[in-house]
Amino acid sequence: MCGIAGLLTGANNMAADQRQTVVRTMCDAIAHRGPDGSGIWDDADNGICFGHLRLAIIDLSSAGAQPMASDDGSVIVTYNGEIYHFAELRAELEAAGRRFRGHSDTEVIANGIAHWGIEGLCKRIGGMFAIAVWIPADRMFFLVRDRLGKKPLYWTKMANGGLAFASELAALHCVPGLDRSIDRKAAASFLRTGHVPEPLSIYEKVKKVGGGEILAFGPDLELRSTTRYWSVEASIAAARDKPRLDTLDSAVAATEIVLNDAVAQRMIADVPYGAFLSGGIDSSLVVALMQQQLREPVKTFSIGYANSSLDESEDAEMVAKHLGTDHRTFILNAEDAIDTIHNLPRLYSEPFADPSQIPTCVISRMAREHVTLVLTGDGGDEVFAGYNRHIASAGLMAKLDALPGFAQGALTGTMRALSPAAWDKLFDLAPGNIGPRQPGENAQAGGAAGAGSVGSVPPIYQPVGQL
Repeated sequence: MCGIAGLLTGANNMAADQRQTVVRTMCDAIAHRGPDGSGIWDDADNGICFGHLRLAIIDLSSAGAQPMASDDGSVIVTYNGEIYHFAELRAELEAAGRRFRGHSDTEVIANGIAHWGIEGLCKRIGGMFAIAVWIPADRMFFLVRDRLGKKPLYWTKMANGGLAFASELAALHCVPGLDRSIDRKAAASFLRTGHVPEPLSIYEKVKKVGGGEILAFGPDLELRSTTRYWSVEASIAAARDKPRLDTLDSAVAATEIVLNDAVAQRMIADVPYGAFLSGGIDSSLVVALMQQQLREPVKTFSIGYANSSLDESEDAEMVAKHLGTDHRTFILNAEDAIDTIHNLPRLYSEPFADPSQIPTCVISRMAREHVTLVLTGDGGDEVFAGYNRHIASAGLMAKLDALPGFAQGALTGTMRALSPAAWDKLFDLAPGNIGPRQPGENAQAGGAAGAGSVGSVPPIYQPVGQL
């Protein structure tokens, strides 16, 4: 994790020393994102200042420091993230005559934009990233975010007509005259979904760059265009045109190849790394693939709870023993949770209601004592329908389609009317073990899924044989 921030004020709206001071203050506000170094680049003629905070993962030398220029100086970038297959792209660029000073993925981004253009590079790179780009010859500025929006990127127009951007809202708080009026639509979305969806932020005048988007700003610093270089819909449509795997065995073999490659790419680092291990299918699979590719034990970390109904640490320890990892478990207590809660506003910038945020913060703090980065199983359940409610929702929505509209609304409304705790108590009264684990959470999620998708069953919930 790194941090980026910057101002584009124009040469006459703010003095260079003042602009640099503001950007340094912005970087100080998010210093936790980059403990290994910081850098400032300023173009006084055009009134631009980029800042960067570095968490060094690849090329720990000064050759990997940012902000960074391409080999010919035609592109300036400041970037947060990681490009997983940068070595292959670098080989292409070197064959085309591009020169490299070090071996960081940042150089691949800068030289790749100079060679292929921004959209051309974005269609080639895989990873997680937030990139700010200045093209001096065209006096054009760009903000770019990875396909699924894993790395955060906020931007806002300044009171003096300038533009500010940063990895977190905390950095934008340092921008003179920032309008912090609450966006009512964002607040409503948070109350409905538990987060503030892009392009909104909790502030009406601050926006997020969308996942898979390139924002282009002209010399006047006005937004010229928004280009979507990737989308889930387009990816699914393209996949449908490809030959389908005709047997389950061939599908399993192809999936294993993809997963092995994905894990291997994420293990390229010049620092110690490990993995979170919950004992579930997703994180266990990631750790198994990691251990398969390493001679030494993978360092794994898990969280346990005093409440046995929520505790999965024993499952994680069984998996760790089976795979032979170097495993550590941290038991989360009430004091740890309370201490962490105080830091959540600083860490997440805006309202965020993921129930796993507290244990994630605690286990991250524990893991940082031993490694610099970790792999996780996040996203696996969403891709492979790993939660019980994913399977249950498929049957629920298929049955809802057969009901009249008023009945559909009544049923899903009933499921959501009771709190998770109330559902849990109802299942406690039932004889035997007839319900899912955490039935209240599943009932609420199933009701929400049904309410949001009545009338059609999303393809991701259909049985594998129908895809």
